[in-house]
Amino acid sequence: MNALYLYSGWVRAWHWLNALLFLVLIVSGASMHFAGTGWLLNFETARPIHNVAGIFVTIGWIGFVIGNLVTDNGRHYRVHLRGFFQRLFSQMRYYGYGIFRSEPHPFHPSAEMKLNTLQQLSYLGVMYLLMPVLILSGWAFLFSIYLPETLFGLGSVWVVAMTHLTVAYFLALFVLVHLYIITTGDTLTSNLRAMITGWHRETHPESQG
Repeated sequence: MNALYLYSGWVRAWHWLNALLFLVLIVSGASMHFAGTGWLLNFETARPIHNVAGIFVTIGWIGFVIGNLVTDNGRHYRVHLRGFFQRLFSQMRYYGYGIFRSEPHPFHPSAEMKLNTLQQLSYLGVMYLLMPVLILSGWAFLFSIYLPETLFGLGSVWVVAMTHLTVAYFLALFVLVHLYIITTGDTLTSNLRAMITGWHRETHPESQG
């Protein structure tokens, strides 16, 4: 068995705290969006919960960015252009076809690169594009009284609200895909255990070729 310590303590702590906060945001956000349905939190309860969770998510995101700047964890998000499209196609083919035929995984984490190319693109898009938009639109919504009356010829509050809601839907979809990808490791729970213990284990690692 091959074992690598890939997830440092701060990364794991941030990951699980962020996951918990995002779950709170989804529940409280849905409660406000579908207010009055009676199957979630009432609006008066959901709003302060959502706002406080959003503040902590903002702090956590800033900590994540700083952590990647001052530790070697940031190197895992640097996309290497050499062989990029070949690696990307190989990974997409595996998730879309090969995994259902029990083909070997085309990528195996290492100390130098713990994310495959598709993961890199996904996490870069989520953490450095969607999350900033979600956070900025959330804060703009929170302090909407200071917004101009219109943005791009439309009501500014409506623009901010639709931006926030659209990005939230994309991130909720990412969470669902992420939950599925967790199960595609060497065993059904190996990826989950790695994010708990920090150690990634593979029973029979294959050569990347």
